[in-house]
Amino acid sequence: MKKKLFSVLVAGTLLSVCLAGCADGGIAGETSELIPEQLVSEIESEISEIESSLPEEELTDQEKADIVAGLIDAIYVQERNEYTDAQCAEAKEAWDELTDEQKELVEGENADPDYFGRDTGDASKDDPGNADDIGENELLVVSFGTSFNESRANDIKGIEDALEEAFPDWSVRRAFTAQIIINHVQARDGEAIDNVDQALQRAVDNGVKNLVIQPTHLMHGAEYDELVDTLANYEDKFESVVVSEPLLGEVGADATKVNDDKKTVAEAVVKAAVATAGYDSLQAADEDGCAFVLMGHGTAHLAKVTYSQMQTQMNELGYKNVFVGTVEGEPEETACEAVIDAVSEAGYKKVILRPLMVVAGDHANNDMAGEEDDSWLSMFKASGNFDSVDCQIEGMGRIEDVQKLYVEHSKAVIK
Repeated sequence: MKKKLFSVLVAGTLLSVCLAGCADGGIAGETSELIPEQLVSEIESEISEIESSLPEEELTDQEKADIVAGLIDAIYVQERNEYTDAQCAEAKEAWDELTDEQKELVEGENADPDYFGRDTGDASKDDPGNADDIGENELLVVSFGTSFNESRANDIKGIEDALEEAFPDWSVRRAFTAQIIINHVQARDGEAIDNVDQALQRAVDNGVKNLVIQPTHLMHGAEYDELVDTLANYEDKFESVVVSEPLLGEVGADATKVNDDKKTVAEAVVKAAVATAGYDSLQAADEDGCAFVLMGHGTAHLAKVTYSQMQTQMNELGYKNVFVGTVEGEPEETACEAVIDAVSEAGYKKVILRPLMVVAGDHANNDMAGEEDDSWLSMFKASGNFDSVDCQIEGMGRIEDVQKLYVEHSKAVIK
């Protein structure tokens, strides 16, 4: 146990140093000419020397936990390389060798016991959507992703299944833009999900001629821009490539600009929220003094005006007891404190929090409904302004009308 875990940690550290050194022209000018096989051989030699010098005493519980934390932090990265698969497997193997007491001691820059230990649902209900034998027509569904299995199966796969049913002549495949999430799911559940580069290369290798990309992103924000930039490297590999609209359509110039997509989503998510809360109508909830707070992510991108537009859309629909907020507090009027003040000033004493997100993942479970003092649930309760504060942990991807909207967006570009 001692030597195995220590060796894995050292291997990851030395590998990172070597890779960084090669990118900068070599480590102290000595390794710039080495090929990868020689690098691996050098790393193995270093590990062997370290192993031979290790003491025979067993590592303490905290030392074992710290090693696993280091392995988790090593795969909590946004870049994939040729060693990622092995690093994911080593991290899980090392975690499995810990006792329950040792697992509780795991803590690193991004590591904690929940990384492997939290129950997020049955991963077997999901489909990574990475099968070959695609054919000439591919519909690639690109999502940010989530490590929460229940949400991935219901929200993301729910959209993919709706598209697959609507377009039987097109092979529906999946890609995530968040490598951090891909690594998490792979390490914990053994489910390998393609990132965008992998999915596009898979399409090329399978001889796809016509490629349609349907982003599940909310808006034309940073994630959408990165997707388009990546796609530019592959456009000449296909006869036709087109990117469909994200969920809320075009951004618009200012907070007053709304569109049919925003209207459809506003109606769909509010209808679902009202039904889940057990009210016959939004008006009945209003008469009961209940407000719905829809929490989005927020962004520093110019597309942040989209959240203000969604509040405008709620107002235009007469949804006076529906408030839009964001985790990041961008735009400023969507920050949690500002939303608490708005709901309180409007006189509502009951609050139901729900994500304005495609998936009910980390943000919904932790930033919105978590037990920490800075979660929205805790902050709304701590304000002392409300008699009750409850949460609905449901992503928009599982709402049928939202799924239909994605289908309509894809249909608009599939001629």
